[in-house]
Amino acid sequence: MKLTLCLKGLDMSAALCLSSLILGAVGAFFITAFAGRLGLIDRPNNRSSHVIPTPKGGGIGILAAFLSVSIALQIPVSLWLPAFLLGLFSLFADNSDFDPKIRLLLQFVAAFILLTATKNTFPPSLLDLPLVLFFCFLMVGTANVYNFMDGINGIAGITGVVGFGLVTIYAFFNKAEPSISLLPLCLSMACCGFLPFNFPKARVFLGDVGSILLGFVFSSIVALWSKDVLDFICLCGFLFPFYADELNTMFVRVRDGQNLLHPHRRHVYQLLANEMAIAHWKVSLGYGVLQAAIGLIALLIKSLGLSPLILFLSVCFGAFSLYAFALRKRLEIISDKNRLLVGRH
Repeated sequence: MKLTLCLKGLDMSAALCLSSLILGAVGAFFITAFAGRLGLIDRPNNRSSHVIPTPKGGGIGILAAFLSVSIALQIPVSLWLPAFLLGLFSLFADNSDFDPKIRLLLQFVAAFILLTATKNTFPPSLLDLPLVLFFCFLMVGTANVYNFMDGINGIAGITGVVGFGLVTIYAFFNKAEPSISLLPLCLSMACCGFLPFNFPKARVFLGDVGSILLGFVFSSIVALWSKDVLDFICLCGFLFPFYADELNTMFVRVRDGQNLLHPHRRHVYQLLANEMAIAHWKVSLGYGVLQAAIGLIALLIKSLGLSPLILFLSVCFGAFSLYAFALRKRLEIISDKNRLLVGRH
C-alpha cells in the first residue's frame, strides 16, 4: 500500500515537473510569435543592453506553471493568489507606463496579504507587525532586484533554475514534505523551459511578468521557511550574486546622487556585458556558476552554525565588492584616457 502511494506520488511529481517545463517553453514560444500583435515589444534605448526590438513577456509560461502547480498541490489560495495576481499585473505593466510608486504599492499590498494569511491574523499583532513589515520590504525589494538584474540574455532564467533548484535541495535536506519542495522544483523546470528562447541569444525576454514573479516567490519562500536567523541567512544566500550586485550598485548610485527609481545600466553584470564587451552568455553563465557554488557551500556550512555561515557569506560579499570596485575604477581610467584622446584630436 505504501509503495503504491509512493509510486503515485512520484508519477504526480514527474508529471508536474514535465508540465512546468513545457509551459515555460510554450509561454516563451507564444510571446515570440504574437508579441507584435499584443504590443509586447521591448525597443532598445540608451540604457538597454540589446540593439534590436525584441519580444518581452516570455515569463507568462512560468506564471502559468506557478498557477497550475499551486492548484495541483492544493497550496492555500491565500498563499499563491497574491503572487499570481502580481505576476498578472506585471504582464499588463510590461505594455504600459505605470507609475513606479503604484507598482511598489501593489507589491507591498500583495506581500502584506500573503504574510498575514500565513498566521490567519489580520491585522497582525503588535508583536508580529515588525517581522511582517521586515519581510514585506524583503519581498518587494527582492522582486525589484530580480527585475533590475534581468538585463542581459539568460541571466534571470539561469538564476531561476539555480536558485529554485537550491531551495529544492534545501527542502530535501530539511526533510520537508514532498509537496512543499515540489513547487520550487517546478519553477526551476519552468525556467529551464524558457531558457532556450533567451539563451545564448534572446528571441524573447522574460519581462516583468517573469522577473517580478520569480523574485516575489523566491522571497516568499525565504519568509515562510525561515524558522530562525540561520535559515534566513542560508536561504538568502541562494540568490547571492543578485543581492551582492544590487547592493553594490545602489551604494554607487546613492553616492553619486542618482534617483534609485530611474533606469540605468551600472550593475556589474551590465558593465561586463556592455563596457567590457563580454558576451552575454558568458556573463550570465558566470553568475549562475557563482550562485551555485556559493549556495551549495552555504548549505554545507549551515550545519556548522550561524557564525561560520555569516563569515563565509561576508567574505564572498567582500570579494565581490572589491571586484566591483576594481572594475569600475578600471572603466573610469579607460574613459578618462578616451576623453583625453578625443580632446587632442
